[in-house]
Amino acid sequence: MKECNQCGKCCIHYSNGGLSATQTEIDWWEASRPDIFQYVHNGEIWVDPASGKPLQRCPFLERVTNNETSSPNQNTQEKYTCSIYHDRPDDCRHYPTHIDEMVRDECEMIEVKDLLDPKIAQKKLDRLMVDSRPAYLKS
Repeated sequence: MKECNQCGKCCIHYSNGGLSATQTEIDWWEASRPDIFQYVHNGEIWVDPASGKPLQRCPFLERVTNNETSSPNQNTQEKYTCSIYHDRPDDCRHYPTHIDEMVRDECEMIEVKDLLDPKIAQKKLDRLMVDSRPAYLKS
């Protein structure tokens, strides 16, 4: 399993209504991060503050282009960052939880060898994600 290369596929896939936030997170954003809370409406996250309609993409997902290592003849790789990374919802924090989820979402961390032995790959994933998951999600 490779380390995350910040391809953004997970954030793009789930930012269109595929995420939720706990009431505790929402309350904390209201008190401490009004810049995040403005995108919450009736308990739903990533809602346009002006129209009240769900956004197609997370407003905190930012695309960056890596020009540092590319020469004029090379294609630059797009990467994505999260501008609220430390205050992101638990749904984001806990992803990915299972190998099949990563395959479905075309996660670029997966390698062919992971597909050949999903049990070992799952153990690797669990070790990688140990600091991001609550106790009930840990193996």
